[in-house]
Amino acid sequence: MKLRVWLLVLGLVVPGMLRAADPAPHAIDIPPWFAETFLDFRDDLKEAARTDRRVMIYFGQDGCPYCRELMQTNFTQKAIADKTRRHFLPVALNIWGDREVTWVDGSRSSEKDLAKRLKVQFTPTLLFLGEKGEVVVRLNGYYPPHRLSAALDYVAGRMEGKQPFADYMAAAVKEPAAEKLHDEPFFVKPPYDLRRRPGGKPLAVVFETRYCSGCDELHREGFRRKEVQALLSKFDIARFSLSDKAELTRPDGGRTTGEAWARELKVAYTPTIVFFDERGAEVFRIEAYLRPFHLATSFEYVASGGYRTEPEFQRYIQAKAERMRAQGKKIELWQ
Repeated sequence: MKLRVWLLVLGLVVPGMLRAADPAPHAIDIPPWFAETFLDFRDDLKEAARTDRRVMIYFGQDGCPYCRELMQTNFTQKAIADKTRRHFLPVALNIWGDREVTWVDGSRSSEKDLAKRLKVQFTPTLLFLGEKGEVVVRLNGYYPPHRLSAALDYVAGRMEGKQPFADYMAAAVKEPAAEKLHDEPFFVKPPYDLRRRPGGKPLAVVFETRYCSGCDELHREGFRRKEVQALLSKFDIARFSLSDKAELTRPDGGRTTGEAWARELKVAYTPTIVFFDERGAEVFRIEAYLRPFHLATSFEYVASGGYRTEPEFQRYIQAKAERMRAQGKKIELWQ
């Protein structure tokens, strides 16, 4: 039976087996070449090693426009599909699923509990496992084909011990994009004292690079949308490049530079937005450019304190969408 992303909430699954409930009317098809396994990742690691491949785990959900884009745009391109099949054992999981999964350490849980354990906040999320079951690369959110292809090359080449992922991507991916960083009037001006104070605003830190088409789109579309602009005033917003030598004071009071802080925070994709609460603790991050609805919801999630009562961002989005539909409002997830 072709593996699919199951209907979100039914959980009509026999634990440990590959039978599923009927897919939702608009279920996202998983390519037929994805592996149908018993979801015991100890066995999957052995099978991948036997064929000189590595395990790739896809976390998705029904109704996710980014998941659909990954499947319909990326994995329909022969070069990407062939590369993935040649170098990886791909396994699909549903972030809301109830199938039983055995993780690399032998522990058992449902798909949704494993997603929570691995802190999967965005769909799609791709996790690439090393030979010992460690996560060597994590792609949070949708990567367009040329970026995904480069990421596959990095993992297939087992380059994690030779070069940081961010450095590899910066050198390997060439995009037609602006040669200068975009400035915004709401960005914090130097000196960059990002310490939080009682009663102050939460902090959003934007990390960008030059020649970054996703960064261009963030400024051209994301920050221009009225629903996003309505939330920006609720934050202090700072921006640094990945090579920024500017000195700053971190939210915890430590001194560093933009470049060193990006490495400390393990920023591997641009644009990345890291959110800190009014106490200076990181509470959420975006590691890929999101379309305006999701971008606005991310700012709302932190500004409202929604992350305190709902630690799973996807559930927060789902609840918001349901409220909007009940009010007769149209939701454009991809526009």
